Parts: sequence; C-alpha cells; structure tokens
Amino acid sequence: MPFSRTASLLAIYPHITPRDRLLLQLLDDHQVLTTGQIHRMLFIARRTCQLRLNELAALDLVERFRFSRVGGGSQPWHWTLGHNGHRFQAAAHERPEPTPRTSNQTVQRLSANPHLPHLVLANEFFVRLTEHARRHPDTRLDRWWSEHVTTKQYRTITADGHGLWTAGPVTMGFFLEADTGSEPLGRLVAKLDRYAKLIRRGGPQYPVLFWLGTEQREEHLHRQLPGQHTAVPVATSVHASEPAARVWLPRGATGRVELAELPSDHGQPVADNPNYDDDGVFVL
Repeated sequence: MPFSRTASLLAIYPHITPRDRLLLQLLDDHQVLTTGQIHRMLFIARRTCQLRLNELAALDLVERFRFSRVGGGSQPWHWTLGHNGHRFQAAAHERPEPTPRTSNQTVQRLSANPHLPHLVLANEFFVRLTEHARRHPDTRLDRWWSEHVTTKQYRTITADGHGLWTAGPVTMGFFLEADTGSEPLGRLVAKLDRYAKLIRRGGPQYPVLFWLGTEQREEHLHRQLPGQHTAVPVATSVHASEPAARVWLPRGATGRVELAELPSDHGQPVADNPNYDDDGVFVL
C-alpha cells in the first residue's frame, strides 16, 4: 500500500532493510542507477530485484523513469530517490527536510538532463568493479566518489569519478574520464593539464583512465598522448571491457595490464590532499 509523501518516516522504518539503506545511500551519492546496475551490485535474482524496487517505489523511497529507444522499445528503468527517500537521507545526514516540490523538481531535472547518459556510463564503470568484487573476495572497491565529490575534494580537477581499488595487498587510486565520443580528442588530452598541476602540489599521482567507446578512438587518442604531461599516468580501455581485468593500455606500452597493476601514488600529506588526515595518516 503506498505511503503518504507527508507521513512520518517512523512508519516506514519497519519496511527498510540494510540492503535498502545501502541502495538509498548509493542513489543519494550517485543520483541514478538502472535496474540492471542495482541487480548486479545488490541482488542475486533479477526478479527479486524488480519486485523489491517496486515495493520501495510504493513507499515513495525511490522513483523511476525511462525513455523510448531509437528504433522501438524502451530503455531500462532509471531509479533515483523518491520524496521519502530524500527525507530519509536528509534525516540520516542531518540535512534540512526537503519539500515534495523540491523532491519532484530534482527528479524532473535529472530525467531531463542532457548529460544523463554520461552519468549512467560513469556509474557503470564503478558498478562493474563492485560486481567484480562480489565474485572475487580478494578485491574490493574502497572508494567511489562521484564527479561532484571528486571536484569538491580535489578542487582543481573535474574527473567523472574517483576510486580506490584493492586487489590482494595492493590498494591503488584512479581518476575516471568516461568518454561518450562527443568531445574532440584534443580536449580529452587537454584535461591532463589539471592532473599535472595536482601532482605538482603534492596531490596523488593516480592514473587517469580514459574509458572509450571504440578501439579506433582509443588508438587515435594514443597517437596524441606522447609528450603531453608525461608526469601524469594515463591508461585506456573500451566500454565493452571489464575494468578490473587485463584491459588497460598504459601510455607508450604495447601490452595491457590489470587495473591493480597500473602505477599509483597516493601523494604527499599536504593540506589539500584528502587521502591524509590532519596527522598525516592515509585514510580510505
């Protein structure tokens, strides 16, 4: 039975499981996930995932939308926080409670955002790492920062996301540049300037991962990389690949390596490096 958008949240609490709380936090952090992405991260059976999402929608904890496909059919459902989901997250993080109008506007703006496919693509990268970690207990995604959080924490860069990935004894960091093919390659290369400045300030020397749509575009990008901000580690792969696997081609290399094999330095314990606390201790 649907719950009122103005009912007390206390009436909803008995219906919220720990997995639901994790999903609400993911949607709060990353705005939107498709049914398939949620299934691969949090569920075993797709049908169970679909039924639970519909139950959460009846509680107004999540909201969904989708568009038609070119040539017929529909895109997958895209899920975001519903009004009660926004209220729950606001209470959990001591933020002002949103009004129904504010929550509705947030969903409408997200659904109409022309950059929505790019956001879903960037989230897909991290979803695949999360899915990989579910199957391989010796790996884990320790950090998944959205573009907004990455920009807030590192200030001068505008990566599509940032993560810390652990495989066995190795914990490495990376910055993601998820490419939809809409930008000239020269503009992608120009982004390395900000990463170079971050390194010079004592920030992390993490590989910049260009995740490209086609092998042809990947090849063309490598032709433009020589001599461009060589202090910045760069590696490329394509959307069809599994990010944790041996699919990354570093700048100037002839063979591909696993994500955890890419060079990575957490930087210096300087004031504007979020990898370290006030005592200079590395923190996840």
